[in-house]
Amino acid sequence: MAGTPAVGEAADGVEAVERARQLRPDVVLMDVRMPRLNGIEATWQLLAESAEPPKVVVITTFENDGYVTAALSAGASGFVLKRLPVPQIAEAVRAVAAGEAILFPAALRRMVTARPLGSAEALPQAALTGREEEVLRLMATGLSNPEIAESFTVSLETVKTHVGNVLTKLGAQNRTHAVVIAYETGLVVPGVAG
Repeated sequence: MAGTPAVGEAADGVEAVERARQLRPDVVLMDVRMPRLNGIEATWQLLAESAEPPKVVVITTFENDGYVTAALSAGASGFVLKRLPVPQIAEAVRAVAAGEAILFPAALRRMVTARPLGSAEALPQAALTGREEEVLRLMATGLSNPEIAESFTVSLETVKTHVGNVLTKLGAQNRTHAVVIAYETGLVVPGVAG
């Protein structure tokens, strides 16, 4: 990908895990369907066994909600489709490297609409503060940390602290997971401005 140096390639999931351990990349672009070990299992292995694991973006040709859920559960920071233009895939990798989480919009919409509103459990026991709820709502609209900081007229460090608190209190692995929780619990309702 233009502007994004690749440090290695792998022919299958077992080799992907081995190469990632050897080369220690910042981000692994992991295909879902690979011989010997699929990308979801490879992601689980890589993230569970590494002291300083890379971030993982799972990529596939299939719009399969099960893959999305499994990838997020395995700890992936992003999920993209191969049919996206190469510059968008490269941008997703750069965004994940910068600490963002990426999920293609159709997958997020389907995950949200797959469960009727009101059927989800309440937010986890550790309730968010009012400001943390506001930050989570803005995260759900797709705003980055700098955009949230500008919206609240606060420092980027303050926003990072709020985002960290949100992730911790929700038990979320990353921003995407936190946004899914926000939708599932009804804190954020699709199509309704916060």
